[in-house]
Formats: sequence, C-alpha cells, structure tokens
Amino acid sequence: MTAAENVCYTLINVPMDSEPPSEISLKNDLEKGDVKSKTEALKKVIIMILNGEKLPGLLMTIIRFVLPLQDHTIKKLLLVFWEIVPKTTPDGRLLHEMILVCDAYRKDLQHPNEFIRGSTLRFLCKLKEAELLEPLMPAIRACLEHRHSYVRRNAVLAIYTIYRNFEHLIPDAPELIHDFLVNEKDASCKRNAFMMLIHADQDRALDYLSTCIDQVQTFGDILQLVIVELIYKVCHANPSERARFIRCIYNLLQSSSPAVKYEAAGTLVTLSSAPTAIKAAAQCYIDLIIKESDNNVKLIVLDRLIELKEHPAHERVLQDLVMDILRVLSTPDLEVRKKTLQLALDLVSSRNVEELVIVLKKEVIKTNNVSEHEDTDKYRQLLVRTLHSCSVRFPDMAANVIPVLMEFLSDSNEAAAADVLEFVREAIQRFDNLRMLIVEKMLEVFHAIKSVKIYRGALWILGEYCSTKEDIQSVMTEVRRSLGEIPIVESEIKKEAGELKPEEEITVGPVQKLVTEMGTYATQSALSSSRPMKKEEERPPLRGFLLDGDFFVAASLATTLTKIALRYVALVQEKKKQNSFVAEAMLLMATILHLGKSSLPKKPITDDDVDRISLCLKVLSECSPLMNDIFNKECRQSLSHMLSAKLEEEKLSQKKESEKRNVTVQPDDPISFMQLTAKNEMNCKEDQFQLSLLAAMGNTQRKEAADPLASKLNKVTQLTGFSDPVYAEAYVHVNQYDIVLDVLVVNQTSDTLQNCTLELATLGDLKLVEKPSPLTLAPHDFANIKANVKVASTENGIIFGNIVYDVSGAASDRNCVVLSDIHIDIMDYIQPATCTDAEFRQMWAEFEWENKVTVNTNIIDLNDYLQHILKSTNMKCLTPEKALSGYCGFMAANLYARSIFGEDALANVSIEKPIQQGPEAPVTGHIRIRAKSQGMALSLGDKINLSQKKTSI
Repeated sequence: MTAAENVCYTLINVPMDSEPPSEISLKNDLEKGDVKSKTEALKKVIIMILNGEKLPGLLMTIIRFVLPLQDHTIKKLLLVFWEIVPKTTPDGRLLHEMILVCDAYRKDLQHPNEFIRGSTLRFLCKLKEAELLEPLMPAIRACLEHRHSYVRRNAVLAIYTIYRNFEHLIPDAPELIHDFLVNEKDASCKRNAFMMLIHADQDRALDYLSTCIDQVQTFGDILQLVIVELIYKVCHANPSERARFIRCIYNLLQSSSPAVKYEAAGTLVTLSSAPTAIKAAAQCYIDLIIKESDNNVKLIVLDRLIELKEHPAHERVLQDLVMDILRVLSTPDLEVRKKTLQLALDLVSSRNVEELVIVLKKEVIKTNNVSEHEDTDKYRQLLVRTLHSCSVRFPDMAANVIPVLMEFLSDSNEAAAADVLEFVREAIQRFDNLRMLIVEKMLEVFHAIKSVKIYRGALWILGEYCSTKEDIQSVMTEVRRSLGEIPIVESEIKKEAGELKPEEEITVGPVQKLVTEMGTYATQSALSSSRPMKKEEERPPLRGFLLDGDFFVAASLATTLTKIALRYVALVQEKKKQNSFVAEAMLLMATILHLGKSSLPKKPITDDDVDRISLCLKVLSECSPLMNDIFNKECRQSLSHMLSAKLEEEKLSQKKESEKRNVTVQPDDPISFMQLTAKNEMNCKEDQFQLSLLAAMGNTQRKEAADPLASKLNKVTQLTGFSDPVYAEAYVHVNQYDIVLDVLVVNQTSDTLQNCTLELATLGDLKLVEKPSPLTLAPHDFANIKANVKVASTENGIIFGNIVYDVSGAASDRNCVVLSDIHIDIMDYIQPATCTDAEFRQMWAEFEWENKVTVNTNIIDLNDYLQHILKSTNMKCLTPEKALSGYCGFMAANLYARSIFGEDALANVSIEKPIQQGPEAPVTGHIRIRAKSQGMALSLGDKINLSQKKTSI
C-alpha cells in the first residue's frame, strides 16, 4: 500500500487522573440515563476498549438502548465505538449481534439528514468485514445520486475503499464512478472520483481527461492538483504520452492557485529538460516567491530554484532570469534575501553583471534611507559582500561600485563599514588603475569615519598607497585636521582652563600651576565634573579616540606617518622640505607619546604601543635603506601573499563544487534510453509525489552508507537483559525535531501479561509527546510500541523508564522491569557550517558559556588529531589549509558548526607536540568550546572527551 492510500486515524485523548468505572455502573447509565449521561458513559466505554478491556456484556445494551437514539453526538460516538469494538468470535466468525448493527447503518444511509449519511459513509471506509458491507451495497450506490455534495463525495470514497479491499462486492466500481464523474458538477466530488480512477483504473481516468483537457483551467484547484499528479505518473510510466499532456501542464502554470502552479512547475521540470520548459517553470517559481506572503513558502520555492541551478544544462537558462530573481529582494525577510543574493551571485555572468551591479547599488543606497531596522545593517553587509564578489570576478565593475560603497566607511554600523574596507583593500591592491580614484575618495570620507577600527584600516590604506607628493601632503593635512591642535596635552589643558574661567573665576596664575613637573594634569577629576558634555562631540575624531584611551590607533598612525615620510623623502629632492615633513611626522608621534604618558586619557598607553611609536621615531631619525624596504615594500608583499592565498582557496573550493556537480560517466557504463525502458523497469524512477509525502510524514528513505556498521542495527539499543521476564530493545530514529523510539517488547514468560505499559521519562531538553497505550501480551508473544519525543535544543538528552505489567490470574501487585537509559547523541543535530573570521571573533566575544577540555589522547600527530576531532564532532575547520600545513611542533585552529535549531558552536584547538618526550609522545593541549547555551557547550565537551582517543579497529 502506498503512503497516499494509508487510512486516517482518529486520535483520542485519555485523561489519566480518573478511576476506571465499573461495568455495572456503565450499563446502568447506558440503560436508564438521559442523553447527556449516555454520551459520557459511551465515551468511557470507548476509552476502556482502547486500553485493552473487552466489555462483551455491554454490546447488547448499546444496541438496545443507544443505537436507536437520533442525537448527532451519540451517532458520532457510535461510529468510533463500532470501529474499535471486536466484531468477531475467538474463532473468527462474525458476531450475530452485528446483523442488528448492519441494519441500523442501512437505515442511516437512507437518513434524510445529509450529515448522518455522510459520516456513516466515512465510517464504512474503515470497516474490514465484507459480511457487514455486503447488505449495505445498494444503499451506498444510491448515495451517489443524493442531492448534497457532502454525501456524494463520501459515497465515492466508500466505494473506492470497498473496491480496493473487496473487489467482488462492487466489480463495476470504475465504470460506475466514470459515469458519475462525467455528469458531476461539484469540484470536491469530481476530485474524489478522479482520484479513485487514477488508482483503480488509470485508462478510464485518461479517457476522461482527454475529453476535457481544454477545460482544465476552469476546474477547481483541488481537481487540478490531482490532474497534475496523474499526468506526472502517466508520463513517467509511459514517456510517449508526454507530447499529449505537456501542453496541459503549461496551461496549469497560469492557474490562480499557488499550490497548482508550484506542483505544475515541479512536474514540468521532471518531464522536460527543454530550455523553454525550464524557463517557464523558473518564471513560475519566481512569481510564486514574489506574490506569496509566507516566508516559509518563499524559502521552499527558492530551494527549488537553487536545485534547478545545480543542473549544468539548466544554469544557462536561469542566467537570463537573474534580474527577475532580484525582484525577490523586495521581501523584508533577511533569510530570503540572503538566499536570493547567493543564487544571483552563482548565476551572474559577463552578460548580466552590469545590470546586477546597478540593482545592488540601488539597494545599498535604499538601505541608507530606510528607518533603522535590526536587519537593515545585516542586509547592507550582505549587499556589500555580494558587490565585493562581483568586483573580484568582474574587475571592470569595480570602478562603478567603489565610489558608492566608500560612502559607507563613515557608517555607524561597524560591521558593514569593515566589509567595505576589506573590499577596498583588496581592490586597491589588485587594480592598479583604480588606486588614484580610491585614494581620492578615501581622503574625502576620512574625516567622517566614526569607528576606530575602520579608522585604523583607512590609515593603513592611505599610508600604503599614497604615491604622489600631493597625496602625501593631503594625508598629512587630514591627519593634522583629525588630531586638532598640537601639542595635545597643552591644548587640552588650555581648553579646560578656558572653559573653567567664566564659571569658577580662576585666574591665569593658578592655571599655570596645574601642570606638574612631569607634564601631567593634576586636578583632572575636579575639572571634568564641571566640563560641559557637548565638548566630547566637538573633538576631532582621532583626538577623541586617543583621549578615550585607544592608543592602538596611534601605533597605526605612527606606521602610516613613517611610510609617507620615507616616501616623501624619496620623492622630494629639497633637503629643507624633507626635513620639515619628517620633523612634522616626528612631532605628531612625540605629542601622542606625551599624551599617553599624561593622565588626560581615560586609559594610559600600553607598553606595546609605546614601543611601536618609539620604533617609528627611531626609523625616521635614522632613515636607513633597510627600514625603507621593510616599511614600503615588505608590508605590501605580505598583503599580496595573503590575498593570493585567499583567492587560491576560493578557486579550489569552486573547483571542488564544480567537480561535485559534473556527473562523470565511466567508459563501460550502460546507457539507458527512456523510450526503450520496459514498463516493469520504470519502478526504479523515484516518484516525486510519493517522496514528498514520505518527507512530510518524516519517513524519508535515506540512502544507507555502504559501511555495514552504518545500518539500522547500529542504532538498536538493548533496554533489558535476556533473562528478564520482558525483553525490550529500541531502534532510535532521529528525524530533525523529533525522535521516534520503536520499542520491541517480548514476553519471555508462559503467562499472559495484561496492561503491559511502557513508561518513559526524559532528562534534558526532550519532551515526550504521547504516552504509549497499554497492551496485552500472550505467552512468548511480542509487540512493537512506538513513542515520539520532541527535541527543543541541542544538548545530550537521556530517555529512561520501565515496563510495568500485570500477570493474568496473579493476585500480586504490578510487576516492573527497569529499562536501560537511552542516550540521545548531540551529533544528530550538529552540521558543519562556515562563517567569516570577523563573525567568528564577534561570536567568540559574545558567547558567555565556555567549556575548556584538556587534550588526553593516544594520537601522536597534530594533523591526525585535528582530523579526528573534526570527524567525531561534525565541525568544520575555518583555519585555511595553508595555515595548517608544515610542521612546527604546535597548531592552533578554529572550528565552527551550527545546529538544526540555528544555534552556533565555536571551538578553538590549541595543541602541541612535546618534542622533549620523544617522537612517540602523544599530542597535548586544550580545546576551548564556546556556545550561547550551557547545554550545547557541555554536550560538545562531553563528546570530545569521549572520542579523544583513537581506537584501533
């Protein structure tokens, strides 16, 4: 039976707190009570039968006192009761009382109320006894002509299930339903009838479709969906039919229903690989993404577009639709925009890159004008990165992009500005022709930069790439403008004194004495209390950074000044001008050193920064050729090496990606021609409808690995011992957000075990969805019990519990067998992922939970240990291969992974090989794990601890 034909179940909630009522009190309520008490009693009876009670004495009571009632609630409950009550004797014969029930249902099938008729027909779909159904057949047939559509559509379903289970009861069902379909007007009835013909008699379904193929667009969406399914199945089974029906699928792409359009597009892609068909399907997908308001729908359809792109033949067709795909950027959701930009970037070519860049530039400018939203900054970052990639791949575009992006260096959002700076640094190194433009633009925005990190980067770029006398003078002017009046300490003290004079009436004499012999400001705290706050804002940017105590920017400035001064000396021949420029640079460094040593800044200058500035002063005072080479040549070479290594890595990953996508065919592989394939061989083709239904039900058929250890048996956990009265083992099936436990329970005794119940409890972020219902086990019998557990977050969970049962005929208390614990592995939820170095550092600073694991292993090679950790934790190494290559006795690497719940896990591996202990000494060191939640950090640490040692197989 296919998944589509599975019957539907009624789930009944059982309140566990109430005591089970006695059979006598129930009988009394059913015989003498009013409608309300009879309803309650019937509910209790149903729950008791579901729990394994037989209650044979109540059957006749219900037939005599409850069955004749006309109350709708009671009739509805009776349908459930007759479905679950045992209808046969122990030897398999039908109970005589069921003849009375059969007669009651024949009357209900002729009832004037359409609800009673329809619900009775639905109930008949669940009956499995042919003797009960046979007398009802004339009444069921008559329901096909009822005036109400609810009755007619349920009559079709009843006929379909009876024909499938007991064909001899209604052998002419396909013919009957075909005639019904021709004359039917209601959409739901037509849909049910057509679906029956698809499964029962496909030829008749095709005959009907052929007669009305031109009117398909006028049908209701539920019927159109079934027609798409039929065409898909027919064309896959018999490829020669494609030409006959493909036009119909094209027409359904214009349907008013989004569901029909989606299914039709998916079917069209599987039936035809012609460029026109792919273009029509892709266009349909894009329209759906733009018109649908639900973000989940947008993401699903985007995934279908990405799947299309993966096919090399389809990629060229999609390249022409890049501009249409970019219309999706109007969606405010960041995840949708991210996927769209990635897809557009993968599809961009020299033909459409110019249009793509124009659209992206407009989007970037738009983000500057919108009111600040939490995702606006992230979206701007995405756009900057996309433009960066476009410019690297298509250098002609860089000149158009750079002026727009450089405006964002003065952005208050540091992340977006940092991305722009990274792009500018790469562009200025790679494209010599753009250097003048970039330097000019950088000098324009330099004064407006607000972030100290961006300021440092901008200083480095200006110091490295200003090559003309005029540019060098401009940089010096900008630096002076950004520092303000110098010497800084004196001017700050004067400013303080100037502000205090009108308020405190302090004379000039005492102001002079505020400076001590050391050159520090003695009464800073007293003055700062009365200093107006607006002065903070009036300070030039660089001066503000220094007074805040950020002297790392001062070290960067010293390097920049040294570079431009050395270059100026080489460019200008006049000794006086040379000395004047170098002296000015040295004065700026000296005044910063003076400020750092004073007590004016919020934090004093660090020793490292003092060393750096002092070194620069020394270099400028000596001006040796060696230092000139180091400052003006070696720095640029280092950048060049880094960028070329990065480019090499990108090319390597692209090559791997393209190798994955290129399907290689071996010389001796047989070629299969669709037209020559026998019909019985067509089963190997995967049915997309069946697959999607299985995926929705969580029964995805994963391809098992070739390794026999990766089979299902590897996931079976033994819960009890072989000598226990009840043996139990569980197969743990992890399906994203839920875990299904399939528990096999075996009665190893010679007694009948009644009310055998699997009682489970969970530890960690796991939640038991439903309590497994009790069952009765015959001697040496076995049964399967399924339990569902929901998972809420990534951490190791434990499921524990016991099996309780009563022994038939024994007077003792309930027996109990304690189960072994089931440990849920964190690795089922963790997947390798990538992020940039900047994102890694930011997360590392933000995450509050850290778990430090000491390396304790028998592995003696650093690289082997790293690979072993990557394999056992499912994490990805972010440190490039080149940085890990070579051998120096120690290694540091960053690892990253993301869970299916969107939680990030970071790890830093710092390991070394203790050489003094000899070549066979194992690796030592630490692994630091950081995560947002405590559970994730601890679980990952436990996993590393358990799998550190390599076991020899």
